[in-house]
Amino acid sequence: MLRLILVLIAFVATTPLNAQPENYKTAIDQLQTDYNSESYEQIFNCFSPQMQQALSIEKTKQFFTNLFASVGKMKTKEFINDEEGTGAIYRAKFERAVLGVYISLDNQNKIGGLLIKPYEEETSNDNRTTNALTAYPKAIAQTIFGKAKAFPTNTQLSIAIIDHGMTKYYGIVKENDSIKAAENQAKVFEIGSITKVFTSTVLASLATANKLKLTDTINAYFPFAFKNNIQLCFESLANHTSGLPRLPVNLDLSNETNPYKSYNKDDLEDYLKTYLKLENDRSKTYSYSNLGAGLLGYTLGLTQKTNFQDLLQKEVFDKYKMTNSYTGSNDLNKTLIKGLDKNGYEVPNWDFDVLFGGGGILSTTEDLAKFANAQFDPKNKELSLTRIPTFTINDQMKIGLGWHILKSETGNAWYWHNGGTGGYSSSMVLDTENKFAVIVLSNVSAFNPKMKNIDNLCFELAKKLNKNE
Repeated sequence: MLRLILVLIAFVATTPLNAQPENYKTAIDQLQTDYNSESYEQIFNCFSPQMQQALSIEKTKQFFTNLFASVGKMKTKEFINDEEGTGAIYRAKFERAVLGVYISLDNQNKIGGLLIKPYEEETSNDNRTTNALTAYPKAIAQTIFGKAKAFPTNTQLSIAIIDHGMTKYYGIVKENDSIKAAENQAKVFEIGSITKVFTSTVLASLATANKLKLTDTINAYFPFAFKNNIQLCFESLANHTSGLPRLPVNLDLSNETNPYKSYNKDDLEDYLKTYLKLENDRSKTYSYSNLGAGLLGYTLGLTQKTNFQDLLQKEVFDKYKMTNSYTGSNDLNKTLIKGLDKNGYEVPNWDFDVLFGGGGILSTTEDLAKFANAQFDPKNKELSLTRIPTFTINDQMKIGLGWHILKSETGNAWYWHNGGTGGYSSSMVLDTENKFAVIVLSNVSAFNPKMKNIDNLCFELAKKLNKNE
C-alpha cells in the first residue's frame, strides 16, 4: 500500500455531497499538475501546517519521487464520492496503475489529509440478498433492507423509532445473503461521536447547577499556562468554535486499530503547553474537533475533582436510568456486538483515555431511547440547554451544545449527531416539537464505503414520521 498519512479517524458528517465540491476540484487539479511536473515542493506548500509537521518536505519529496518512478504520471482522475464530510475520494488512472486518492481539506482549503493506495473497485452482491423482514411493517422493512443490503455478512443494525411516547425497536442481522430480524435493542455498540452530545450534556448539567458558566475559560483548572496564553472557554469546545484542530499534532496514529488508546493526560498537557495553535478565528468559525470535545470532557472532570467517566455516570447515565451504557468494552461478554471492518472481519474495540469525551461511549438503542424521551420533558433543563442554538453554521444548520440543529423539509428543528469508529457507525435524530426520534446503531465500520447509508436510513425513517404529523 502507498501511504502518506491516515485519513481523519473520527468524524461527523455535514451535508452529504452529491457532486464534486469546487474547492476539492481545485485541489485535485493542482495536485495533478504539481505531481506530473514533479513540483513536489509545491505540493508540500499546499499542505496544512499540521500536515507539514506530520510529514516533512524531505519525506514528501521522497514519497512522490518513489510514486512517480513506480506508476508514472497521473493521466485522469474521477470523483467517486465524499468521505462523509471529511474529504473526497478519487479514482486516479496513472500510466501504470489505478490508485485511489483520498484527500481532505481544512478551512483554508489546505490539504489536511492524504491517502494514496491501490483503488478497490466496489463489488456488490445486492441482487443476491433476500429481504426476510416479513414481521416488520412493509414500508419499514423495505427502507431498512434498501440501506442494509450492501453491508457485509454479520452486519447488525439496532433501530429505535420513538413517536409520541411509544418506542418500537427494529433489529436486523445479515446472514447467508439474507437480511433477517434480530432482537438486539439490549445489545451494546460503540456510539462514536454521539458521545459528544453526552459530554455537552454533562457541561449543561453543571451549568444549570451553577457549578460553572458556559463562558468560563478552562485555563484556571490547569496548573500551567497554555502556549501563547491562548484562552479557551467551555462553550467553544462544545460547539466546535474554539479554533482547535480536529486532532492534536502529538497524537500517534500508527496504531490504526486503536488510535486513541495511548493518548493520555501527559500527552494532552504537553500539547497544551507546547503545541497548542488555533487554526481558525475563535467564535467566528465552526470547525469540528475531536480534540476539543475530548479536552472538554477531561476538563469537566477536573472542575469536579474527579474523572470524566465517573462524572458522566453520575450526571447522565444514573439520572436517566441508562443502565446498559458503558465507558469501556471490557467484561461485556455476549451483550457486546463485535465491530466489523469494511470487509466484514471483526476488529478490536477502540479504547479512550484522556480524549474519551470525543467518542468513547458504548450503549444500546434501549438506553439511547431513554435519553431521547428525556429530551421531550421540559423539566430536564440541562437537556433543553444543549438544544439552544449557539452558532449558525449555514442556512441549513446551527449548533447548540453538542447537537447539530438541522432545518427539516417542513421547517422544524431536528437535533442530530452521528458517530463512526473502526468497527461501528451510528446516527440519532430527534424532533422535540413533534416528539419523535430515530436512533440507528450498527457494527458497520466508519471506513465502509457505504457507511453513509446509516445516516441516510436514520433520516429516511425520520421523514416518514414527519409526514405523519
